[in-house]
Amino acid sequence: MKFHCCDLRRLDVLRLSGTADAIDFLEVLDNAGPPGAPRQQTLFIRLLRPGFVLTPDNIRITGGERITRIGIVWCAPANALPPQAEPGLVATVDDLARTLVVRTDSSGDFSIYTLSIVASSGSDNPPAGFDPRLSSIDFSFKVECPADFDCAQPVICPPIVGAKPDIDYLAKDYQGFRRLMLDRLSLLVPGWTERSPADLGVVLVELLAYAADNLSYRQDSIANEAYLATARQRVSVRRHARLVDYFMHEGCNARAFVHFDVVGQALALAKGTQLLTRAPRLPPVIAPGSLELRDALRAGAIVFETAHVATLDQRLNRLSFYSWGDNACCLPRGTTRATLRGNLSAILHVGDILVFEEVVSPTTFVVGDADRSHRWAVRLVTVTASQDPSGQLFDEPPVNGPVDVTEIAWDAADALPFPLCLSVEERPGLEVSVAMGNIVLVDQGFTVTDESLGAVPPETLHIAPVAPAGCCDKPDPVVVPPRFRPDLDKLPLSHGFDLATLLAVPISADEAWWPASSLLAIDPRSATPLIARLAGTLGPVTELWTPRRDLLSSADDANDFVVEVENNGRSRLRFGDDDHGKRPDPGTSFAATYRCGNGIAGNVGQEAIAHIVSVANGVFTVVRNPMAAAGGVEPEDVEVVRRDAPQAFRTQERAVTPADYAAAAERRPDVQRAAATFRWTGSWYTAFVTPDRFGGIKVDDPFKARLRRHLERFRMAGYDLEINSPRYVPLEVALHVCVKDDYFRADVVHAVEKVLSNGVLPDGSLGLFHPDNFSFGQPVYLSRVISAAQAVDGVESVRADSFRRLGDKTFLSLQDGVIEIGNLEIAQLANSPNFPERGKLALVAGGGK
Repeated sequence: MKFHCCDLRRLDVLRLSGTADAIDFLEVLDNAGPPGAPRQQTLFIRLLRPGFVLTPDNIRITGGERITRIGIVWCAPANALPPQAEPGLVATVDDLARTLVVRTDSSGDFSIYTLSIVASSGSDNPPAGFDPRLSSIDFSFKVECPADFDCAQPVICPPIVGAKPDIDYLAKDYQGFRRLMLDRLSLLVPGWTERSPADLGVVLVELLAYAADNLSYRQDSIANEAYLATARQRVSVRRHARLVDYFMHEGCNARAFVHFDVVGQALALAKGTQLLTRAPRLPPVIAPGSLELRDALRAGAIVFETAHVATLDQRLNRLSFYSWGDNACCLPRGTTRATLRGNLSAILHVGDILVFEEVVSPTTFVVGDADRSHRWAVRLVTVTASQDPSGQLFDEPPVNGPVDVTEIAWDAADALPFPLCLSVEERPGLEVSVAMGNIVLVDQGFTVTDESLGAVPPETLHIAPVAPAGCCDKPDPVVVPPRFRPDLDKLPLSHGFDLATLLAVPISADEAWWPASSLLAIDPRSATPLIARLAGTLGPVTELWTPRRDLLSSADDANDFVVEVENNGRSRLRFGDDDHGKRPDPGTSFAATYRCGNGIAGNVGQEAIAHIVSVANGVFTVVRNPMAAAGGVEPEDVEVVRRDAPQAFRTQERAVTPADYAAAAERRPDVQRAAATFRWTGSWYTAFVTPDRFGGIKVDDPFKARLRRHLERFRMAGYDLEINSPRYVPLEVALHVCVKDDYFRADVVHAVEKVLSNGVLPDGSLGLFHPDNFSFGQPVYLSRVISAAQAVDGVESVRADSFRRLGDKTFLSLQDGVIEIGNLEIAQLANSPNFPERGKLALVAGGGK
């Protein structure tokens, strides 16, 4: 075994400089010695240079515990051994000229010895030409002794433990630290009594007290941020909530439908075109970079941008409804189709959005009296060109010949929530309501392009190494990765949705497309930061980075990042750590393109958006939003998260049982109730979900696609998913109504029929058998029916003659007073002569006038 010195750097310097000789290493010859050579008594000392002249008086071995005196029998260079040396003694030596062979008279004990090269037996200094630090070396004779452990003992460099001062650990603020240090100095330096603030010593004490106070505050703050109940920073609360699967949302930007009156045909409107809320004394078109634009922004105008590419046409500025000659036409509540005048199939397409608007009051015939709440947006699912062969006979003046018309239809989710009047008899030809084309979806926020976020700093710090096992051990330095969390300069950062992608989904039965009503009512928890582009450039290579909600599922080489919003609303970007997400390399410079504008400030009212930023002056004559903007939500409050996050785990985010599938379906705002069952379909189970839509709307193919998309994130692997329509149970109800003497029998019967209908009453209340009053498994009680009929003015008494399922020949339900409904069934009584299979209501009246 070879023993080396500790100061390897000094040894390397001496080897290259040639100024002095020194010990390179020492080797103890044990079992490898030739026959006759005593074990552990021959030392090979490798020096840096040949040509040395040393005698036994120049060699001194000290140390030992049991054997403390080691004598030198002889010493000589390896290429000039004395006669008493055994043959083959230096057979294993590779450099004879630089090796000194020393024979001792003892093999020593198991302790550590020190071999020194000295000038003479009575001197402690090295010979001339030898380095004073590298002329001695520690070694052990017992290097090849059998042992269960390594014979080499590590050299421990214990730290120096000083006396512990009496410190008041309750000091936590500036005054406490200042007093503590001054008291300590009074003990260490009794003669220093200066306390003037101008004294240098006092200045240093106060500076250290300030630093300690700042560090103490940071320690307390870090301790507070470690728990959800005490955390004060928004980022800390967000991370704590994420641990229990609660996603803290950062709000959402507002969205609106904007109508453009244009001059010309097939005019392209680019995505990202800026629109402004109304500013006084400004034209509809504002030039980019103009003084008017700066004044409007300085005055507080809110910026919206178009969410998709649009093609505008002056023929779509205002579309007239076609009433087929009816001078008192009205689109009832729940309408999903209408007819427009003219052949519009070339300029109106499936997927386009129209806004229906009442422009004249149907009672006063005054434009200013029009009901501003009678405005509704629909997204077309069919556009069909047609003709009315005798349509012009109804025009003024009548002319023979056909009239071109366009049949349009929209999804049930966009059904009219109110009746829309189209014409009145008092004013033939007066357009009470019209359809507005050239509708573009816009959302709040302005784009900041290629904002420089700086570059990742170089690696300059290293982690302090732990105490080494020996003084000669030098651990490799561990580099501290540079921290790079850039802030976005503008605030607040917009959070929203890629509306262009949502609108690009084709309208078909197989796709979960988005109707117009859904585009303004999206859950803000699914909103993402609107950072259109984050590019990192290192040399000639530019990489794009993708925003994520978190990095828990990001691969170690994924270019993902997270946006974290601070208490002051400033957005900070956080990158990965090479385990969850990639860490950007030092020197990478970043540039971001993002949207700025968020919250309820974008929920502007009707007619608030009035300007477009464009160079096409004269093309846009009117810019307006017929309907109020919606969807803008403020960031979630920290206290709300602190309250709700601990309960988040109670919300089931997966579907295991049939009840879980039903509960997940009921989360949709357009589903009243839902039922679910499991069925074995041959190779696996299939979850059949049956929704009950509000208003009894049909469960059609587009709705099935949307519901399937919603349930997909809850579905467990190994289960298929199917959507079924409800099973409606038609009822047969016959009542005998006794009318009071001073009421007309027909009026009372008509009123009872209305109360027991499936429609909406004039006062806005629902009829008893309205689809929203019954759902899955909900029985129908006779007492409820009689109570509703008895409450009508003029009814003296009510007797039930029939109360059963349609087609049931028994009278058990009438006797029991209840009709039981199955788990997947819904009671239905439409009383429609066109659909007798949907339930019948028979009323017989007596008495009255």
